[in-house]
Amino acid sequence: WRRHFLQKMAEPELLLDSNIRLWVVLPIVFITFFVGLIRHYISILLQSDKKLTEEQVSDSQILIRSRILRENGRYIPKQSFLTRKYYFNNPDDGFFKKTKRKVVPPSPMTDPTMVMDMMKGNVTNVLPMILIGGWINWTFSGFVTTKVPFPLTLRFKPMLQQGIELLSLDASWVSSASWYFLNVFGLRSMYSLLLGQDNAADQSRIMQEQMTGAAMAMPPDTNKAFKAEWEALEIMDHQWALEEVEEDLMAKDLNFEGMFSKEMETSMF
Repeated sequence: WRRHFLQKMAEPELLLDSNIRLWVVLPIVFITFFVGLIRHYISILLQSDKKLTEEQVSDSQILIRSRILRENGRYIPKQSFLTRKYYFNNPDDGFFKKTKRKVVPPSPMTDPTMVMDMMKGNVTNVLPMILIGGWINWTFSGFVTTKVPFPLTLRFKPMLQQGIELLSLDASWVSSASWYFLNVFGLRSMYSLLLGQDNAADQSRIMQEQMTGAAMAMPPDTNKAFKAEWEALEIMDHQWALEEVEEDLMAKDLNFEGMFSKEMETSMF
């Protein structure tokens, strides 16, 4: 092991031309960054407005009212709390008991906008990555751009040295094509800083959503939401938070000394 280490130390270090930094490394960074910005604004232009029905808006407002009642019910009298709770959770004709919504899962056969959204996603995400990646691989083919500051095993050569078939080259060196993909996944912090968290320029986040199926997630079941809210409201008990607020206020030593004199001074000026 020591002999191998000494041999590695005796090997001459690979020196890169400084023009590679100006004509290969920085152009790939700028191209990747500005392509992400253009992708973000094109996605905003192609984004279709999701139309909500009156029933969906009404259901969301009902759930918000019930949640507010659970969180702030202790600040209203007990009779008012029970009246609102009775409207939601009455066993006979309460809103959460009698209301049943028909949930229709989205299907490309019945919803043409779903197919259009998939096509727009492919145009703005997959197509630019293929075109720009192929152009960079063709234009900057064979360049060694940089080196990672830690040693790597030979298993990393296919990932970091795409387009360079050189067995004697250390696995720590990065080719131009691999440098492009590292920028695609490494510029997400810059995109989040300039465009916010939910931006269309973050290619890695979009690919993760496509792989996990988050982009094609099913809509929430309204009936299950009503049932969960009914259960949460059913176990709520009224705890009057303002029961002795008058006595607590009168028991405090209220200091009004100097209050009126300060008001008179401010009014004079």
